[in-house]
Amino acid sequence: MHRRIIAPGALAAASLLLAVPASAAGVSPGAPGIGDPYYPDYGNGGYDVSHYDLRLTYRPGTDRLDGTATLLARTTQDLSRFNLDFLLDVSEVRVNGIPAAFTTSGVHELVVTPRTPLAKGTAVTVVVRYSGVPSSKEAYGFTSWHRTPDGGVAANEPEAAWWWFPSNDHPLDKATFDVSVQVPDGTQAISNGTLQSTSSRAGWTRYNWRSNKPQATYLATLAVGRFDITRSTTESGVPVLNAYSEDLGDYEAAARASIERTGEITDWLTGYFGPYPFNAVGGYVPNTGTGYALETQTRPFYSPRQFVNGSNTSVVVHELAHQWYGDLVSVTGWQDIWINEGFARYAQWLWSEHEGEGTAQEIADYVYASRTADDPFWTVPPGDPGPEHQFDIAVYDRGALALQALRNTIGDSDFFAILKGWPRAYAHGNATVADFRRYAERISGQSLTTLFQTWLYEPVKPGAPAASDAVDAGRAAASRLSPPESWEKIAATNGVHEH
Repeated sequence: MHRRIIAPGALAAASLLLAVPASAAGVSPGAPGIGDPYYPDYGNGGYDVSHYDLRLTYRPGTDRLDGTATLLARTTQDLSRFNLDFLLDVSEVRVNGIPAAFTTSGVHELVVTPRTPLAKGTAVTVVVRYSGVPSSKEAYGFTSWHRTPDGGVAANEPEAAWWWFPSNDHPLDKATFDVSVQVPDGTQAISNGTLQSTSSRAGWTRYNWRSNKPQATYLATLAVGRFDITRSTTESGVPVLNAYSEDLGDYEAAARASIERTGEITDWLTGYFGPYPFNAVGGYVPNTGTGYALETQTRPFYSPRQFVNGSNTSVVVHELAHQWYGDLVSVTGWQDIWINEGFARYAQWLWSEHEGEGTAQEIADYVYASRTADDPFWTVPPGDPGPEHQFDIAVYDRGALALQALRNTIGDSDFFAILKGWPRAYAHGNATVADFRRYAERISGQSLTTLFQTWLYEPVKPGAPAASDAVDAGRAAASRLSPPESWEKIAATNGVHEH
């Protein structure tokens, strides 16, 4: 991961302050960051977005994107100006129908000054007209826009929105989305939620997508290319839409053999996590060279490389588990990443058990035994790993070990009640690791501070296996020599979020 700490230029800030009328002396600018300790300049202060309406035209041949974004928001303070996170070239900004001054600051800040200040609690409509070539833009030395032979894809974590729409880019500010994309005939545009309609005219086809539940901006996705699209429904009636690039080559069959089980896996996960929370489900596989997968809401992104060794339903389980743990309940700050990744990893362990390829306990024993006490693995605390280790393997495997330790401590009845109750308790909101501990304590009636400290925060190998004190050295050694049958497929997803 990258450290990204940007201070807006003093000169630009001073010139914008001069634009505020003297009568508005009591108002103040919105903060250029939402306050995340890992990424201080991500997101913005002073307002909350409730809806994004994106109307786009994309030309695959040149990678040119033209767009109009309409944001419905409400101010949370008396506001003289506010920021949006964005990289493309802006030609016009309007606030409540009136042209607004705008400039850029730092790496990805679009600074907007309304003609008159906005009072706290004001409903605000912001319209931004823009254009650009997303693949030509970098921030902090990387890009989240992936050029493909037939188009482009926006998918990354913790940031992806900057390359295709202006936003308040942090999970604390969720919103609903309408995404309308015009592309040349013969090309498809894939996004989140349900495909509401398509229309064709003069060599162009427009795809209209709707995500009708609150969604973090990094979970919004766009993929343009030539796809083969399949449709079905889950047993519980949720529409399933999957899309496969037409030029996946040798990866195609394995990708389909995995992702076409999305409906089945979704229904299976409801037994552990409760009813599926969104209006659609599915997945897509563009022809990208990236190696990771991502839990983009309702429609996860999968790299072809996830299927290099054949089918792998374990990665599908991981990304679909995130629909509850990460999408429905999102992190309050990026230091809370364990709430996402530890649980998605543990879902893979449960799937292994379901498939008869090794129990969660057997996998926990193996993970614990295979890492010696001096392995750097144990120095990364999953409960607060730091921005450079946010997606370290310890967040996944030690994070799942923590859940097995919790299960062994409080028993299956309370443990699975927590897994199912937690997404409902914090649905469409945000939570911290401490929130989860308190919730688990309330359900189990036990103090869990020491357990959480030991497994999530201490930079050393815990003194007893996650299995239980009863796991003796002989069993641990045997586990180390004989990984569970599912381990190869689980390990194949270790780079699932190496962005």
